[in-house]
Amino acid sequence: ISELSDQMTFMERVKNMIYVLYFDFWFQAYDVKKRDHLPTSFYETMKKADMWLIRTYWDFEFPRPLLPNFNFVGGHHCKPAKPLPKDMEDFVQSSGENGVVVFSLGSIVSNMTEERANVIASALAQIPQKVLWRFDGKKPDTLGPNTQLYEWLPQNDLLGHPKTKAFITHGGANGIYEAIYHGVPMVGIPLFADQPQNIAQMKAKGAAVRLDFKTMSSTDLLNALKTVINDPIYKENAMKLSRIHHDQPMKPLDRAVFWIEFVLRHKGAKHLRVAAHDLTWFQYHSLDVIGFLLACVATVIFIITKCCLFFCRMFATAGKKKKRE
Repeated sequence: ISELSDQMTFMERVKNMIYVLYFDFWFQAYDVKKRDHLPTSFYETMKKADMWLIRTYWDFEFPRPLLPNFNFVGGHHCKPAKPLPKDMEDFVQSSGENGVVVFSLGSIVSNMTEERANVIASALAQIPQKVLWRFDGKKPDTLGPNTQLYEWLPQNDLLGHPKTKAFITHGGANGIYEAIYHGVPMVGIPLFADQPQNIAQMKAKGAAVRLDFKTMSSTDLLNALKTVINDPIYKENAMKLSRIHHDQPMKPLDRAVFWIEFVLRHKGAKHLRVAAHDLTWFQYHSLDVIGFLLACVATVIFIITKCCLFFCRMFATAGKKKKRE
């Protein structure tokens, strides 16, 4: 959400801390129970979870310490590419040595403005690659002969095709992992939710270029495509992530199945659940301990100060008596 990498400047670390504090408060304050008439709140549900299945992996994530009941299953939906439909395969093969670009902004975006669609189509018309664009709307006036529009695309199969050179994506987790699985560099155009952070992490790993959907021009998109297609470092980094993803002792889906069955077999996984979930917020942050230690230090300082003042007065009084005598 913060769109930061693991290499932060001082101000970025300040921003990161603000995000941490905000979301820590938000998760505790956000009460789904009242809104949806549920028997428990969102925060209480999170605290009670015995096992967390995280839909990412270390090919995507930055290294950080995690609890033993966190298990990564990112890419569990990915699989080898299947043959394309004949008409689509013919179009892909017609690209020759230039290859193809796959373009999809997901299934949610269906109301792209004509102005944005024409900006994108104009850029796509200027590249030598053929383009398969998942698009549901009025055909853009600037659409080039190298671009085909489809209401649906077999995205995984296209990304696994040997002629695919780049993937223009909104940065959804599923699409990101299919690109990682097949080693395809990306041009990211994030729209909302986790998408900006996903693209930020791919950019930090050198496998993507990021653009802003609202402000990008045809030249911006054209240059981004030329960069990820012609600069070999992007393909090399994408393939590196792909090799890391495939080099696992157990497939992500098998790992997810194992841990689900593990929890069922043992009627939970309390032995993996950290006791910190049972603490109040001031106990979790050790505010009570810090307060107690500060009180002890303050008491010691107070006693020492009083003793010093007492002895100072005593010596001062003794000195005055000697002078009078």
